[in-house]
Amino acid sequence: MDNDRTEGSMKNIKGRVKEGVGKAIGDSKLETEGKMDKAEGRIQNTIGGIKDSLRKGS
Repeated sequence: MDNDRTEGSMKNIKGRVKEGVGKAIGDSKLETEGKMDKAEGRIQNTIGGIKDSLRKGS
């Protein structure tokens, strides 16, 4: 499994936590940061998946 997939998954989880905490305490900045981290994590995970597919196809 590509390292980008692992890092992307971790960023996604971190983003979910930040977003949840931000919602719970009413901190819109923290909530927005969490949403951004989640999006970044999903993109990085997707890139890792593409790299994995390319390696398997070669």
